[in-house]
Amino acid sequence: MIRILFFLIISFSGLQAQNASSVGIKFLALGDSYTIGESVAEKERWPEQLATALRTSGKKIDGPRIIGVTGWRTDQLKKAIEEAHLKNEYGMVSLLIGVNNQYQKKSVESYAPEFEELLQSAIALAGGKKENVFVVSIPDYGFTPFGKPNQMEISKAIDQYNATNLSITERMGVTYINITDLTRKGLDHPEYVAGDGLHPSGKMYTLWVERILPLVSH
Repeated sequence: MIRILFFLIISFSGLQAQNASSVGIKFLALGDSYTIGESVAEKERWPEQLATALRTSGKKIDGPRIIGVTGWRTDQLKKAIEEAHLKNEYGMVSLLIGVNNQYQKKSVESYAPEFEELLQSAIALAGGKKENVFVVSIPDYGFTPFGKPNQMEISKAIDQYNATNLSITERMGVTYINITDLTRKGLDHPEYVAGDGLHPSGKMYTLWVERILPLVSH
């Protein structure tokens, strides 16, 4: 009888491990319009493209689950995460947030503690494993038809925001991926801007993924 119970326990444990393996790495993407992919098809969103690229490389990826809405600031993303009641079970968590704080003229000083709190939440959602979290820099929408009239002002502000989130990210030991320089090709390459004249196109998001992939495929 004891042997039978032992066999059943071992078999059940093996089945659980097999099921976990078949599900794959849970991917959670936190952000705003850039994460949800405003004005592009679902398959063109960068989290979707990243998940596809990882699967192509042999990784098992579950998701992505995206928590992001066009127009969200840091405080709104924080509230949404709290309301989602997420489990700390994600094998990969991304964070890209701040452009709407800047657009709505919120100060960098007010952004800093809110971003840090969100990054702490991202780490917690990754089971406390910092190596499974990465931050993506804020794109520069000054290099779009929408932002062109105020390009210098926008770029200066975006640089300040990114300097802040970079400092916090490095201090917390999390991977930081700069894609801002890529978005500054938008005026010279119209195909990198979506049809709304403001957000990145699927082709631009592909450039992001090419930069992100080598840093998260470990």
